[in-house]
Amino acid sequence: MSAALLDGKALSARMRERLGQEAAALPRQPGLAVILVGDNPASAVYVRNKEKDCAQCGVRCLNHHLPAETTQQELLALVEDMNRREDVDGILVQLPLPTQIDADKVIRAIAPEKDVDGFHPQNVGALCIGQPGFVSCTPAGIIELLKRSGIEIAGKECVIIGRSNIVGKPMALLMLRENATVTITHSKTKDLKDVCKRADILIVAIGKPQMITEEYVKEGAVVIDVGIHRREEGLCGDVDFERVSEHCSYITPVPGGVGPMTIAMLMRNCV
Repeated sequence: MSAALLDGKALSARMRERLGQEAAALPRQPGLAVILVGDNPASAVYVRNKEKDCAQCGVRCLNHHLPAETTQQELLALVEDMNRREDVDGILVQLPLPTQIDADKVIRAIAPEKDVDGFHPQNVGALCIGQPGFVSCTPAGIIELLKRSGIEIAGKECVIIGRSNIVGKPMALLMLRENATVTITHSKTKDLKDVCKRADILIVAIGKPQMITEEYVKEGAVVIDVGIHRREEGLCGDVDFERVSEHCSYITPVPGGVGPMTIAMLMRNCV
């Protein structure tokens, strides 16, 4: 068996085209404030990608690149200013932040109705109890990728590796909302391979390069790789793509799988 690719790049391009049409029909152009603090190279790449997507989706991008020594007070003052501005519909503070800044306080300072990342406790709480609100972009993008690829979620056994607030926890809630049976695993899970082998849909967000091999994967499973790591030989994910793709039915490539969908969902939230 050789897996079919879940092509997030192609799907996100179609979504951006449609979002551009939706944005053009609005009474005014949507505005997204993107705040980057410091010179983290990976963050700078993400911000550049978001700028490109904004241009394609008809979203005005207001870029704020602050020096690494920016204080928490200065950053919070900028967020408050963006909260007040009527031409700003979404606020995105690129993580991680320098050590002198408390990321949690910054996330809480963003107005929930402008929290297009879906990280504010009010939006997370709304997801927990099934109320409307912004949903974290990576998990929302994964759901979109599965559904638009014709993969049945209801009744399926889903195992998530990782319990972060950004991916693991909201991913579990979204899969429950789609009527999957969900197991969350993490660094303290016993017999991780056995638990993963139960999964019809395996979602990997563990942050370790190519840790997941075919020993963790049930034959014919759907494998979603959220990880991205820079190596001398190029980018790779948390899944050993070459070995695992011989055993599963569908798999996301890295790059070109989950990443483009994350930014597409951010654009959708903004529009």
